[in-house]
Amino acid sequence: MADFDVLVLGGVGVDTIVPVPELTVPPGDFLPVGPIRDYVAHSGNGVALGFHALGLRTKLIDFLGADPLGELVLARYAEAGLDFSHLTAPNGTPRAVNLVDQAGRRFSFFDARHPADLALPRDFYLPYLERARHAHVAASRAAGAFADAQRLGVTTSTDLHSWDGEQDWIWAIARAADLVFLSAEGAPDRIDEIMRGVVDTGHARLVVATQGAAGCRVLTRDDPEVRRFPAVAPERPVIDSNGAGDGFSTAFMSVWLAGGPVEECVRAGAVSGAFACGAAGTHEELITGDQLAAAVARTRVTTSGR
Repeated sequence: MADFDVLVLGGVGVDTIVPVPELTVPPGDFLPVGPIRDYVAHSGNGVALGFHALGLRTKLIDFLGADPLGELVLARYAEAGLDFSHLTAPNGTPRAVNLVDQAGRRFSFFDARHPADLALPRDFYLPYLERARHAHVAASRAAGAFADAQRLGVTTSTDLHSWDGEQDWIWAIARAADLVFLSAEGAPDRIDEIMRGVVDTGHARLVVATQGAAGCRVLTRDDPEVRRFPAVAPERPVIDSNGAGDGFSTAFMSVWLAGGPVEECVRAGAVSGAFACGAAGTHEELITGDQLAAAVARTRVTTSGR
C-alpha cells in the first residue's frame, strides 16, 4: 500500500491580498484600503492543504526561500500538520499581490521569482513519488515527474489555470497528465477546442474547464461530447474567490480517486469551490470531509425538491 494518497509537487508561495472597491485603477495616486494581509498560498499549497483537510494522506514538496516568507510557510504547515519537505530556493519565496473587489473577484500580479530553468531534482522527488498513489504537478519545475509517475503506474493531475492554449511549454504539461484542470477564462470562445486538443494529442483521461458561477465543462476520453455542469449556489456570502479553483479540483479528485462517477466528482468540486469563496484570504478555511459530505447531501435535497 502507498504511504501517500497524494503527492503534490511545487506551487508554494505567499499572497498579499489587497481589498479594493473594484478592479480598475481609480483617479489620483492614493486610495485607502485595508486591511492588507499576507497568506500562505499558491496552487500547490491549496491542493495539498485541501487534500489534507479532506482526510487524504498528503505530502507536499517544493523549493522554499530561506527568508521571512518561507518562515511564514513553515509555520502554517506546522500548525496544519501538513507533511512538507523542501529545498532552498535560490531567489527566495515566490509571492503574488492579489487585488480583490467587493464582489470577490480578483486580479493577481504574480512574481514567480524562481529561475526559469529551476527544476525539482529527480533524486529529491522520486523517493516520495515511489510511495504515492497519485501525483499532482502544480508547477512546471516539477514536470519531470510525469514520466516517472507513468512508469510507476502513479496517476497524475495538473492545473493550467487560465491557459489560452497557445504556449508550447504548457502543451507539454497538458499532454502528460491523466487529469487536466484549467479555467475557461483564458480562451472562453475556444475552450472546447482546447479541451479536445488535450485529450486527442495527450495522455489525459479527462479535462475539466471551470467557469466560476457558470459551472464547468468536462470532457472524458470515453465520450466525444463536452458536457456542461451548473455551479451550486453558495451557502454563505461570497467574500473572496482566491483558492476557489483549488477547492474545486481537490474535492473533484478526492471523489475520482475513490472511484466515483464524473457527475459526483463535479458535484463535490462545485460544493468545495463555492465553500472556498465564503472565506477571506487564500486557503485559510478548508472544507473537511464531513463538511463536504453534508453540503453535497444538501445539494441533492435542493435538486430533488425542484
